[in-house]
Amino acid sequence: MMKKIDPSKYGLRKSNKIYRTKADVIVIVKDRKSRIIMKDGYKLLETAEKIKEVDSNTKIELMTTAPICSKTKAFLKEKGIITR
Repeated sequence: MMKKIDPSKYGLRKSNKIYRTKADVIVIVKDRKSRIIMKDGYKLLETAEKIKEVDSNTKIELMTTAPICSKTKAFLKEKGIITR
């Protein structure tokens, strides 16, 4: 079960979809059809860093319906963002 979070709490735009799980993990949801590439990975990292400024001890995950470029997936994993 995920609970929607107000993105403005983290200084993000309202268009960002952010949820918190019962395990206290913050999930960034990207619902789109086109593939997620490195340019998107850099933007996701910026979003994650803004979240970490407020909640420094939380884990961050990316949930998406789109395929993720293998290079981007490795980059996000290296930065501590789990993809599913």
